[in-house]
Amino acid sequence: MHFDAEFYVAVGFVLFVLLLGYLGVHRTILSGLDGRSKMIADELDQARRLREEAEAVLASFKKKAIEAQAEADAIVAQAKTEAEAMAKETAERMQDFVARRTKQAEAKIAMAEAQATNDVRAIVADIAVKAAETVLKVETKGEAAANLITKGIGELKSRLVH
Repeated sequence: MHFDAEFYVAVGFVLFVLLLGYLGVHRTILSGLDGRSKMIADELDQARRLREEAEAVLASFKKKAIEAQAEADAIVAQAKTEAEAMAKETAERMQDFVARRTKQAEAKIAMAEAQATNDVRAIVADIAVKAAETVLKVETKGEAAANLITKGIGELKSRLVH
């Protein structure tokens, strides 16, 4: 048999592995690997817990965002309703104001018309009295004429003024 370098390397490797097994190095390596796998498993559990917490926080924030949006929508709707109500109330107040002003103007016009009518009647009465006085002075003479004129003027004034 021929023993070359490869054979000696293989025999040395086998002896080295047997020595490591005899000394219990494999237990140390396995316990190190077990510790490492336990540490990785713990990290994975912690990552899972953190992910679940993050998902819960995200869901909470989404819920709060939806609630805030709903509240904002309600506030906007209420503000819109209030603005419409104020606009309607303002329009009604403006219409009432215009109606009151129109009634006041119509009342002033009616008073002015009545005053003008009374003034015209008074002027017409004065003119009629003066005309009657002039006609009666020309056609009647004496004391009877004076009494007749005074009496007629009084009646004419009372009829035309009232």
